[in-house]
Amino acid sequence: MATTAPAQPVEQSAEKGLKTGALGLVSSVVIGVASTAPAYSLAATLAFVVGLVGFHAPAVAVLAFVPMLFCSIGYSEMNKADPDCGTTFTWATRAFGPKTGWAGGWGIVAADVLIMASLAQVAGQYLFLLFGADGIGSNPADYRVLLLGILWIVAMTYICYRGIEVSANFQKALLSVEVVMLLVLSVTALVRVGSGHHPAESVTPSISWLNPFHVGGLQAFVGGLILMLFIYWGWDTAVSVNEETKDKNKTPGQAAIISTVLLLVTYAIVIFSVVAFAGIGDKGIGLNNPSNSSDVLSVLGNAIFGGGGFGTFLSRLLILMVLSSAAASTQTTILPTARTTLSMAAYKALPASFAKIHPKHLTPTVSTIVMGAVSIAIYIPMNYISGGSVIADAVTGVGLYIAFYYGLTGFACVWYYRKTLTKSMRDLWMRGIIPLLGGLIMYAAGAYSLWEDWDVGTGNSFTTYKLPFYPNWHVGGVFMLFFLSALAGLLAFAYMRLSAPAFFRKETLTRSTPTLVPDE
Repeated sequence: MATTAPAQPVEQSAEKGLKTGALGLVSSVVIGVASTAPAYSLAATLAFVVGLVGFHAPAVAVLAFVPMLFCSIGYSEMNKADPDCGTTFTWATRAFGPKTGWAGGWGIVAADVLIMASLAQVAGQYLFLLFGADGIGSNPADYRVLLLGILWIVAMTYICYRGIEVSANFQKALLSVEVVMLLVLSVTALVRVGSGHHPAESVTPSISWLNPFHVGGLQAFVGGLILMLFIYWGWDTAVSVNEETKDKNKTPGQAAIISTVLLLVTYAIVIFSVVAFAGIGDKGIGLNNPSNSSDVLSVLGNAIFGGGGFGTFLSRLLILMVLSSAAASTQTTILPTARTTLSMAAYKALPASFAKIHPKHLTPTVSTIVMGAVSIAIYIPMNYISGGSVIADAVTGVGLYIAFYYGLTGFACVWYYRKTLTKSMRDLWMRGIIPLLGGLIMYAAGAYSLWEDWDVGTGNSFTTYKLPFYPNWHVGGVFMLFFLSALAGLLAFAYMRLSAPAFFRKETLTRSTPTLVPDE
């Protein structure tokens, strides 16, 4: 009886259609730095870091930079081989296969969607604070804050829809205001502490604040590290727009590394000066005062700049800075998510509609609009549940996804180049040892944090949930958010595998598949 050999998978190809050569190195660095939203990240997170590690927050900021730098090098090296806007999704698929790659893509999407609620909430509150409506601005669950947050997401989605160049130019303006005001804040705070014109909460700066061995326990250190990873997170957007960048094999990777270094300098200066000026007490402007935990900078603005004349102007400008930071981050959160889903659709890992490109603006249409719509749909219930506290848990939960997909990229780099690592010392370190260390640090911190987030006794979560079945455990809200978003990803994975199996059969993307890029 004759037998027929099984047919080999036949790869299918398609082009993405993005606008090539639209961004240079400066624009890419601006997008990378703006994506981290330094002012917003500090305003929303610094108090929690100080609550864990006290005066040693500057040390944790410096240490958190290390795995970020290591992972950015992995991003740079992978981008040289495959400048695909899917980044972790594409690279992990090439290195480890479609299942792992799909999980990496979902990690990016889940992190970005979870953080959009926090960005919208901060934007809504700060708009009211900017115009002196402190009663409304101080209540994150107020329906007017919710409405402005929704409008904010809509506006930023529209800017991303209109084109990458519009987005980049908007980022330059916002980032300029942000960086200048952070430097003014830091210098003014240090001058006042040094000259003796400071409040009672102020503390004389000490070089010991940079000593990580005095942090005070593994739990505090890892908790602070995870939060600092969130503060640094976002520079990978510079690589997500690689197909729209000049010299796409080189420029995006350079921008990612430069962005992390610039962030280190910025955070070290700001955190050191703020800790010195405000102290870590639980009264007044102290960073451990629960009343200041969700918004450090607006409270410190009035204290640092004073309340009269020019001081009031600078305080308002500081509020505008945090608002612009949230705007920048909202926009640059939509950018990488839309491009990740675009790439996933191009390789048939998501429905084909996500691969649609606007004929004039050359931007992902469905991917961008769906990102905005899903963000709004999740933001509305999160804004009301437990008075908005779920949003605070989402900020911590994002750290778990950051550790997952950043670390996965580091591992993908090592495995992708495994056969050529010994060709030179440069390849061994830049494509092997450094990305591997970055991935290991990320996964170790993420695993420890996940266990801590399960236990409500650690106090890592603002909300708790009681399981409706035996043994009726109480678990932390951070763990529940991570679990539910991972479950949603598993369901989406199952649906795509059943409805469109080509990607999972390695028919659309393997190690040898050419990168799908626009015609040049």
